[in-house]
Amino acid sequence: MDDGYGKVIAPGTVRLERLLPGPIERVWDYLTDSQKRGMWLAAGAMELRVGGRVEHIFRNGTLTENDDPPPPKYVSHNEESRMQGRVTACDPPHLLAYTWGEGGIAPSEVRFDLSVLGTEVLLVVTHSRLTTRDETVSVAGGWHTHLGILADRLAGRIPAGFWRTHASVEAEYEKRIPAG
Repeated sequence: MDDGYGKVIAPGTVRLERLLPGPIERVWDYLTDSQKRGMWLAAGAMELRVGGRVEHIFRNGTLTENDDPPPPKYVSHNEESRMQGRVTACDPPHLLAYTWGEGGIAPSEVRFDLSVLGTEVLLVVTHSRLTTRDETVSVAGGWHTHLGILADRLAGRIPAGFWRTHASVEAEYEKRIPAG
């Protein structure tokens, strides 16, 4: 792990790593339990079996306190928005993968790998099948921000404002992710 920024590891694929307070079962619960996942990413039902349904109910505007308004291009993501997917791999508490944006032309896929490192858990998030650079920058900035909130929640800290953080890290990903 280095500065916390995700890396493009293949065309259309970004990977981020976070070292989180354990135990692994607790981190797994924050990935799979609707109420806990809603505290850092999105609530919604999840059927923990291959082929099972995944629902995300995003409420980015209410994830944190004392935040900035969303940038104009993300206004529609400030209030409630929904997304569907299907579980593609599930091996509790070490692996969870599912499609992201099912119902669209070509859904992407997100994969969570968890491993124990002493009293901490290494979480590796890999988001693949992204079709454009703009999508890759947006997804990298989104995961970076959401994972920061997860780390803060697990550590008992108050997270920084979602939109304020997202604007900053997305600008950095604009510089880091090469065009074309």
